Amino acid sequence: MIRVLSLIFVLSAVWLLLSGHYDTVFYGLGAVSVALTVWVSARMKVIDHEGHPFHIAGRVFIYFPWLFWEIIKSNIDVARRVLSPSLPISPRVFVVQASQKTAVGRTIYANSITLTPGTVTIDVRGSELEVHALTEASAEGIQSGVMDAHATRFEGTG
Repeated sequence: MIRVLSLIFVLSAVWLLLSGHYDTVFYGLGAVSVALTVWVSARMKVIDHEGHPFHIAGRVFIYFPWLFWEIIKSNIDVARRVLSPSLPISPRVFVVQASQKTAVGRTIYANSITLTPGTVTIDVRGSELEVHALTEASAEGIQSGVMDAHATRFEGTG
C-alpha cells in the first residue's frame, strides 16, 4: 500500500511540475490521469521494489552529487582530448564485475558508467558488464571499483 501511495505522490508531483497549469480543470484531469496510471500499474503488478524503488530515494542526495561530479570531471577530460588532438586516446573494451545484488542496482551502475563521458556500457550478462572506454585512465577509473562501490551503497546492499 505504501508503494501505491508513493507512486500517487510522485506521479502527481511530476504532473504538476510538467503541466504548468494550475486551475480546477487541469487538477481534475491530472487526478484522472494519475488514478488511471496507478490502476493500470496495479493491474500489471509493476508496483514493486523494482518497478517503484522508493526505498533508495533518500540515498539520491548522496549518490547524485557524487555522480554529477564524476560526469563533470569526465566531460572536462573528453573535451580536452577533443580540443587537443595531441592528447592520447586508447580505446578499449573490457569486462567488469558488478557487485550489486538486484537488477535495479546493476542498471544504476551500468547507466552511471554510460552517463560518464568516455565510457559506455555495451552489454550486461548477469553480474558482468562489458564496457568501452575512450582512454586508459577512464578504464582504470571503472576497474578501480569506486563507481561500483558507490552504486552498491546507493542500491542499499553494500
